[in-house]
Amino acid sequence: MGQLFPRSLRNTPLFFSSRHFSNSLSNCRRSYTILGLESSADDSCAAIVTSSRKIKANIVIRQDAEHQQYGGIHPYVAVQSHQRNMPIAVKRALAEAQCSVHDIDGIAFTRGPGMPGCLTVAATTAKALAAALGKPLVGVHHMHAHALTPFLSQPEDDLPAYPFLTLLLTGGHTLLLLATSPNSYEILAESIDSTIGFAYDRASRALAMPPHPKGPGASLEAFCAQPADDSELQDLMQPLGVPLHNRMAFSYAGIVAQIILRIKELGDSLNDQTKLALARAFQNAAARHLEEKLLMAIMSCRKRNLDIKHMVMSGGVASNMFLRNRLRSCLEAASLASQSPIKLICPPPALCTDNAAMIAWASMTRFLTQDYDDLTVSLRPTWTLTNLTQPETEDKAWKGRRARHPEVDAV
Repeated sequence: MGQLFPRSLRNTPLFFSSRHFSNSLSNCRRSYTILGLESSADDSCAAIVTSSRKIKANIVIRQDAEHQQYGGIHPYVAVQSHQRNMPIAVKRALAEAQCSVHDIDGIAFTRGPGMPGCLTVAATTAKALAAALGKPLVGVHHMHAHALTPFLSQPEDDLPAYPFLTLLLTGGHTLLLLATSPNSYEILAESIDSTIGFAYDRASRALAMPPHPKGPGASLEAFCAQPADDSELQDLMQPLGVPLHNRMAFSYAGIVAQIILRIKELGDSLNDQTKLALARAFQNAAARHLEEKLLMAIMSCRKRNLDIKHMVMSGGVASNMFLRNRLRSCLEAASLASQSPIKLICPPPALCTDNAAMIAWASMTRFLTQDYDDLTVSLRPTWTLTNLTQPETEDKAWKGRRARHPEVDAV
């Protein structure tokens, strides 16, 4: 397998300047068109993106209704749904982009991390298309794609500047990273048990939130947003304890456990008002946990004389407007205290949740430098973001660290 970025290019300005990163793609002699495929969890996605940062099509076929009865993603059902939906997603993407397969310059797919069976669908589809059409192939790290999404979605005069902080919030990951270049990340904090996305889903189901087209986490957020002042719920909305104080790590299992315990204590007295109080208590605890780790990361970077001007928040949970507003206020307060402003950058909600546009975009530099993968390239379901260019054997330590918490890898 070729390396993510050729060794000869790793120290050039292209990979250490956010502006050069985008402009170099935009200023190519001709626009490259990439078909991206994503099936790492329960969304079947196909997108067509150009090197001039144009999203010509971005198709997402969700499976929420099919998994609702299982209280989470059922692996076998997910794979069957992907097999049924992926051809449809590709056909729709080509139709929406008004192009044929012969107009595609390369095919990108999610290589990992994710659910192994689900990853296989996008991988086999991409390999079959690449082989049949004679097109180059690139496998992409799912979380790396989330981290690079702002370089696709932000105006060119408002791109993140390296180094910057990245908060990646999904159903399978809660990561706070220091990004020093497009392919260099340092993990500052990660979850030691349940992720924030898993916690949102579990709390929503425990509170029996009404169905929502974007899933249980979005249902809890919408339920909390109904017009009711917190002062009216003050007696019911006791704050939840937040774990790991002064430690650079995330833990959401305990926060969810407190919600479940209070539901049991309330018993038959659980009604819409008490549900609202508990849901808002959960959201407040989830936000406080993120805020503390973010402030600790900012202080750590300042001690290392790193000039942080941006904080990128991406991943499915980053579409939560309550969390966005809380973290934006947190950064504004920190900026005032230090007189060193840090701007929060979030992709549009449609590009926060799983999508193939981010997969196509994350592959773009490799296509432009002709750094392709072989058709025999394997999946990496437990691929860590700090080992983007390392052999597959480097994933073993990461897999062992996460093996105690299978629900994190399974969602």
